Amino acid sequence: MFGFMAFTTMALLFFLLFLSVTLLISVPLTGTLVRLRANYNPKGLQLDPEDGVQPHTGPVINSFFSMFARVRRLEGWPGLMKGMMPTLIANVVLSLYSAIALDASLSDPRNHGVYNAPTTSIGGTLSYSIFLMLVSLPAVIITYRTITTPYRLPYFRPFYSLRVLLTPTERRKPWILYLTPGLLIAELLHIFYVVIGLRVVRHLLLPSLSNPDDSMVKDISVSRLIVYLAIALFSTAILCPLEVISTRLAVQRNHQSPEFNSVAQEEVGDAEDSIGYSSDEDVIGLRSDMDPYLGFVDCAKRIIDEEGWPTLYRGWGITMLFGTFGAFA
Repeated sequence: MFGFMAFTTMALLFFLLFLSVTLLISVPLTGTLVRLRANYNPKGLQLDPEDGVQPHTGPVINSFFSMFARVRRLEGWPGLMKGMMPTLIANVVLSLYSAIALDASLSDPRNHGVYNAPTTSIGGTLSYSIFLMLVSLPAVIITYRTITTPYRLPYFRPFYSLRVLLTPTERRKPWILYLTPGLLIAELLHIFYVVIGLRVVRHLLLPSLSNPDDSMVKDISVSRLIVYLAIALFSTAILCPLEVISTRLAVQRNHQSPEFNSVAQEEVGDAEDSIGYSSDEDVIGLRSDMDPYLGFVDCAKRIIDEEGWPTLYRGWGITMLFGTFGAFA
């Protein structure tokens, strides 16, 4: 009994340590990446609601490191840590589900992360995928809006933060978050490709890496390893556009009527008492809710038509890095 308690305590401590280190590294990287992908940079001039030409005045930033430096200059380190609380809550919920429902060890790093699911059976992987979809969609919306909002949000006042991040329609009908145009499709495709697709390929090509009982990697074919690495690298071409589209759709608010503007909504009281990070300029420019994306395909087409196809591959290096490490985790 004492041995079991000691093991449980050590596993919990290791999980907390691993989670803390992961968040301290991943939150600034994710925050920078989300801003880079959410930043709206049309190639030409836009038409305002009165059919007049209205030039876009947002910052033109196409580099991850340039965006990181801009966030650091305008919002400081607190700005780089935006999104900490929703990321922490989502990670804890997913880890607890893995430990309780799938009997996955909290002390095993392979059981944590966006690009890898807990090592379990086919049924367990399917169960985890469904639960991940239910949790990830509202978590992505709240996290990405927390990152892109110009307001300072307190860590321990969740209801106040939700009043700033969500529209009155979204607060009255929380399930409408799952109906955000195109976002569910983007998240399903991402989860299916990462959790199911890459896992099946790894199990077929490198079964020893998929066996949780193998403490040491053995009997790995070099040719199969090269093929799997090539597939993991090629996955960037699929995952990066999905993540860019998910980012654009997540920060787009759901309103009762298409004419309702999120800026007007903020001006009537939801964020009137909020304090901004910088009074001089915003870190990024967001696309107006007056002309929203209508779905997954519409979002992809408009990004290509208005900003060019390279926009779909913003931050591809980070996606490739995370995806490759996650593929072998």
